[in-house]
Amino acid sequence: MARRRRTSLIEDLIEIASRLPWWVSLLIALGSWLILHPIANSQSEVPKDLHQMGQSAAGQLIRTFAFFGQFVLPAVFVIGAIGSVLARSERKKLHANVANARESGKTIESISWHEFELLVGEAFRRKGFTVIEKGGNGPDGGVDLVLRLGSDKYLVQCKQWKAINVGVTVIREFFGVMTADGASGGFVVTSGRYTAEAKEFACGRNIQLIDGTLLKNWISNHSTPVTDVPERNSGVAEKASFAVPVCPVCNGKMIIRTARRGLNAGAEFWGCLKFPACRGVRKLEKG
Repeated sequence: MARRRRTSLIEDLIEIASRLPWWVSLLIALGSWLILHPIANSQSEVPKDLHQMGQSAAGQLIRTFAFFGQFVLPAVFVIGAIGSVLARSERKKLHANVANARESGKTIESISWHEFELLVGEAFRRKGFTVIEKGGNGPDGGVDLVLRLGSDKYLVQCKQWKAINVGVTVIREFFGVMTADGASGGFVVTSGRYTAEAKEFACGRNIQLIDGTLLKNWISNHSTPVTDVPERNSGVAEKASFAVPVCPVCNGKMIIRTARRGLNAGAEFWGCLKFPACRGVRKLEKG
């Protein structure tokens, strides 16, 4: 395994800043200047005894750090903000290229594992999630993305496996990480497929398995936001009398949805409000 290149503290800070939303990095840059500039320009008192000399020396050391920090930290986070904007543009371009694979020739199977993670993150952003890119330890790393939807947190593991199916061991280990982290749910995303054992293990554990076919559908359909709940102004009065059940998977709230495909297309049912993070459903009993 190739050794990771050693980086300086400034390089690490720039990398962290580039993963934040650009406006957050700019706020940190402004805040660091407003805090450090007054400290750097403060005047020290003339020491009168040994105790005050020690305090004066410590104060001078702080002012020295503040003097350099007032220039370095804002510069680092401004550079990070620029990197964040460029990275966002690159993700959008990657998403567009894969969505138009026939013209661009860039398919899910042909991109690198790092590009695959960026593509998956962009797909979740377009579904309304706030995405934090963690970056796994390579193509078979751990948690790659952390998603936020309101107060709920979801973990994502990306597997760009083209030749073999993702097995139950991967899902079992991911479930352990998800449970230890206290996440509300999780997604495992692959460019390939899953074994029957993997699907069986994920069932009922609030883990959604996204295979290559479903991911392609997400990208080609431009991923409608998960937070969009259809407005149901008509017929509210007659449906208000229904007892709203709890989700059988996560015990969360449920809403009335309409099946769009399959044998039950057009039929209504109770679906979990957290869909697609949770796919719990119940039959809609009409009285």
